[in-house]
Amino acid sequence: MSRLRIAVLGTMGADPFAGMAWMHLQIAAGFARCGHDVLYVETTSAWPYDASQWRRVDDATYTLAYLGRVTERFGLGERWAYRRSWGDGAWLGPRATVALQWLADADLVFNVAGATAVERDGFACRRMVLLGTDPVAVELKYASGDPRTVAHVEAHHDVVTYGENIGTPRSPLPPLPRLRARMRQPVLMDLWDAGPPTRDVFTTVGNWRQDGNDVAWRGQPLRWSKHHEFLKVIDVPRRAGREVELATNLGKPDEAKAATDASHAQDPHQIRTAESLDREHWRLLREGGWRLADGPALSIDPWPYRDYICASRGEFTVAREFNVAPRSGWFSERSACYLAAGRPVVTQDTGFSDVLPTGEGLFAFDTAEQAIEAIHAIDGDYERHAKAARQIARDWFRAEVVLPRLLADLGA
Repeated sequence: MSRLRIAVLGTMGADPFAGMAWMHLQIAAGFARCGHDVLYVETTSAWPYDASQWRRVDDATYTLAYLGRVTERFGLGERWAYRRSWGDGAWLGPRATVALQWLADADLVFNVAGATAVERDGFACRRMVLLGTDPVAVELKYASGDPRTVAHVEAHHDVVTYGENIGTPRSPLPPLPRLRARMRQPVLMDLWDAGPPTRDVFTTVGNWRQDGNDVAWRGQPLRWSKHHEFLKVIDVPRRAGREVELATNLGKPDEAKAATDASHAQDPHQIRTAESLDREHWRLLREGGWRLADGPALSIDPWPYRDYICASRGEFTVAREFNVAPRSGWFSERSACYLAAGRPVVTQDTGFSDVLPTGEGLFAFDTAEQAIEAIHAIDGDYERHAKAARQIARDWFRAEVVLPRLLADLGA
């Protein structure tokens, strides 16, 4: 394969959290490892987020330091540039002076998650690819003729989706025009090398409640917030006889109460109170056998997030109704990382079981009973399922497998 010039267009400065860093940089560094000339570029008009202050700011100081740190750690070095599109439009970072010309000459520019409004904040380029890491909403809005969505999609030359069933008989979802490839999250296997788990607990990381992004499908709402799906399996940990820890965005607990509880805590990850959580949901989680960890605290840097996953026995989680109901075939980037670490995954089926091997190391469930059976199967022969999880990641998610196939599908 010839050496290509590839730009990865992302939003790590606007959302400087671990999941975003792993998603973007396993793509960018993955392309670089495959021998291509890669530049990470951020040109979104979203204001930067300063995680040290927990708010958006009109100052790029934190953003630039963060981008420099994470790109270096992932092996990209100084191959990045940041445009202050929310302000004076100035280019910053190590490749600031050459970024525009570099983008104009690039063979491919991947707009990760379609999160950059290239029709507004874009630039001249030869081939812009919409990399749909979080599908369904954009497909349905485009099909309904939503003007903003149509304009956004039409600003791209090609479309790639993580919805591996979209545009096939396995899902009724309408594909976007110029859909060239279906793919899944690439992982850098060596960054997930880990020994045996140090904690005897299944975990997962994610937001509890996110409102405002529901869409209509066949006359019914498809809900964005994952808490709706968690509530369907709220009693699985208790019924399976295995506590599960959810690292989530429940807000900071009352400081005095947290200090009191910390003196009795047996695990430093655990939160004993979270007053911002809907109290009924809090009660259901506790009664269902869940415990809670501070998701934002472990997500402000990619490496504590990695260590949290690697310390876990496995993952038990759900997917958004967005992906479950229409069987999009989407698979979580985070769950791919659990597999790469050799941690078995039990997750709600979005139709990914049509394309990925399940039943050993990776389990898809539709019902609470199936989830309980999967947890019991893993506990019955943990080493076998841990090895299988790692092998699935190696065969199906490894960057050196996923990314060359993507480029081939794009005819690059």
